[in-house]
Amino acid sequence: MFECYRGKKVLITGHTGFKGGWLSVWLKSLGAEVLGYALAPETDPCLFEAISLSSEIKSVFGDICDEKHLQGVFQEFKPDFVFHLAAQPLVRRSYFEPVLTYRTNVMGTLNVLEAARTCGSVKAFVNVTTDKCYENKETKTGYKEDDPMGGYDMYSSSKGCVEIMSSSYRRSFLQGADAFNMATARAGNVIGGGDWAKDRLVPDCVRALHSGQKIELRNPSSVRPWQHVLEPLSGYLLLGEKLFSQNGREYAQGFNFGPDEASLLTVEEVVKKFVEQWGSGSYCVTASDGLHEAGLLNLNIDKAFAVLGWKPVYNADKAVQKTVEWYRAFYDNKNMYDFTIKQIREYEENLDGKTFA
Repeated sequence: MFECYRGKKVLITGHTGFKGGWLSVWLKSLGAEVLGYALAPETDPCLFEAISLSSEIKSVFGDICDEKHLQGVFQEFKPDFVFHLAAQPLVRRSYFEPVLTYRTNVMGTLNVLEAARTCGSVKAFVNVTTDKCYENKETKTGYKEDDPMGGYDMYSSSKGCVEIMSSSYRRSFLQGADAFNMATARAGNVIGGGDWAKDRLVPDCVRALHSGQKIELRNPSSVRPWQHVLEPLSGYLLLGEKLFSQNGREYAQGFNFGPDEASLLTVEEVVKKFVEQWGSGSYCVTASDGLHEAGLLNLNIDKAFAVLGWKPVYNADKAVQKTVEWYRAFYDNKNMYDFTIKQIREYEENLDGKTFA
């Protein structure tokens, strides 16, 4: 599975983050030579330190807004693949730091694209955005890849801008025979071990449960497509593999990677599952602080199945179970790099051979 990465050079932006850390470990286990480029971790604890990632891959601390430094890293490393995950990823933070959000998410992404184009070695580029890039009308119908971009808050709208900019960039600069193939990837609400970001549901649950406090919920009835972190990452890896293939240009477009419809749950439903798996704990509902957050968001993943042969493996129950197992192992002082590899192998074993056509 994913044999095309063995022996290849892969550059990941955002490797000190949650999804970037998991992707780095998975690619390393596939035999890739991985270089990560990102800011230093912002939380303590953090996945990057928990799994001692700096001893497993090449790691460069840098800002994607630092165009000169970024281009130098690309020119020296000469990657075959690029997975761009670096971002200001938090909706609530975007209300307080809108300029940082747009500078990082829009101009930072443009810098990464330019660095990839000028270094001359890149063949496949997976540009990770979000399910929040769509103009959300809060309907039960899942958004399809050709639905309008939008976004109420500054984070969501910045990612909508990235989608529009990426499409323009592809048509303007990536049509020649020597150009790399670039696709955008939009995932649902991702959970899993190693996320300690502020104002995210699972980290909030873990902090509260570990300290014996009640979990505080601002919007218990908000509905999201919940998926384990390995689900979208398997989609990104498959998409990168397709982009690298002989007919890779056919896959240079946008794709949704979300869970099945049964995993479209409210915040309160997910918290109840989390407490049950944890074995103790409780929650309470607190007053909203007035910042707008979408009440309903859903993705249509028919295209990923029809074009890529991708489909989710874990349901919400399994996603929560695997997430709790990871944090339990962390607080039990297990070797978390080995435990993370173990969960990746378990996920791979659940792929039935028909998932990726």
